Formats: sequence, structure tokens, C-alpha cells
Amino acid sequence: MATGNNADAIRQYYQSLFQAWGEQHWWPARTRFEVIVGAYLTQNTAWTNVERALANLRVAHLLNVAGIRRVTLPELERLIRPSGYFRQKAERLKTFVAFLDKRYGGSLTRMFHQPTDKLREELLSLNGVGPETADSILLYAGNHPVFVVDSYAVRILGRHNLLPEKSSYEDTRQLFQSALAPIVDQEKQLPPGKRPKLQSGIGGSSHPPSPMSTARRTALAQVYNEMHGLLVGAGKRYCRKSQALCDECPLQRFLPRSK
Repeated sequence: MATGNNADAIRQYYQSLFQAWGEQHWWPARTRFEVIVGAYLTQNTAWTNVERALANLRVAHLLNVAGIRRVTLPELERLIRPSGYFRQKAERLKTFVAFLDKRYGGSLTRMFHQPTDKLREELLSLNGVGPETADSILLYAGNHPVFVVDSYAVRILGRHNLLPEKSSYEDTRQLFQSALAPIVDQEKQLPPGKRPKLQSGIGGSSHPPSPMSTARRTALAQVYNEMHGLLVGAGKRYCRKSQALCDECPLQRFLPRSK
């Protein structure tokens, strides 16, 4: 399938999933720093485990830059133990705060005011920060328009023959970004009564509204935000790794005929 057709298909997937499930209210968090901590903790574990670790930090009044700065490493390890790989993750959180202090005087606002490409490069230079973690921080905490590619997105596009084998993270990210960007202009041109309804999230990976999920963001960042959450929902509920439940999925009609 040609690249242009792939982009058209991705836009149709967005529209179909959004019509089926509405806003997903992802990322569920109270503050920008909580998003960042969650992006580190969610590596190689389920979100339910991350929530337990975040709850421990919140109860200890440490879910903030000053808290992670002052807490001892052993105590931080103990608190985030439910998220798994707790020793590595504790060191990485300390590394991030040290970076924030050194480069930006401990200010997330100053950090997120940097150009996207510059800040992305800086984040990727930190120990334990790969493209998915960096882009999650940029999009969900910083309102930078970058699409977050995860295993669900790769699996869905691969099974729908939209993603060539061995595609790199960057190639996949650029495919999504080029495909989704026109949606912003399309929605601006729609009459008010025809625009997508801003309903509470249902199905998919939806969460109750949170201060960060309802925070003001650019239209493009919002589209990237929603598409990522919608694909996570489709992947968890239907396009499972071991058993795909295609007949029940809103994207079933887009499957190649050979499926």
C-alpha cells in the first residue's frame, strides 16, 4: 500500500475510534511532574503497578521535584518498588532531577519552553530515556506536538499491513505525524454541529478526567494525544498480542481482505 494510502487509513482509524469511544483523558495525572515520573515508571510494567508506586509517592508527599531531590535513594526504591526494576528507575528519576536542576534551575516551565527538537535530544541523552519515554514527556507533560509510538500502535499497523517490517521508531512516528496533522485543519473547517463531540471517555483506554488530561493544549498535540490513547485501548481490548479479537474491534472493517 502506498504511503499516501497509509496516511488516509490512519486518519480513518482515528475518526472511527474517536467516534466509538470519544476522549480518552490520557495521561491521567495531577501535575506535569507526575506525568514525567509515570513515564519513567511505566517502562516494562503494567499501568496498574505504576499507579501503586505513584500512590506511595503521593502519600509520602514526594511526588514533586523537591521531593525526588531530597529523598534518599533507598527510600525512593522502596516507594516505587511496585513498578518493577525499582533500583534502575529510582536512579533514573534522580538523574532527571539532577539534569533539570543543572540545565534549567529546577524549572519545568523553563525546560518545556525549549524548542522541541532541542529538548528531545537532551532527554534522549539521559540514562534510561528512550524515544517512547522522551516523547511521552514532551507530549503529555510539555504540550509539544510529537506522537508517541508504542507496541500497540506498531502491532495494529503491522496487522493491518500499514507498517513495513523492521520500520524504525522514527519512521513510524513520522508516518503518524504526517497522517494526523491534516485532521486539525479538517476539524477547523467543520461547522460547529459537525465537529467531534467532546464527550467523556468511554471504552478504549479511557480514564476519568484529571487536571493533566483536561489541561489546555494545542489542537495538534490534542490529536496526537487522543490517537495514542485510542490505539492503546484498541490494542489492550482487541488487538491483543496472543489473541486478536478482530470481530469486535471498531477497526475490523479496515483489515486486509486476506485476514
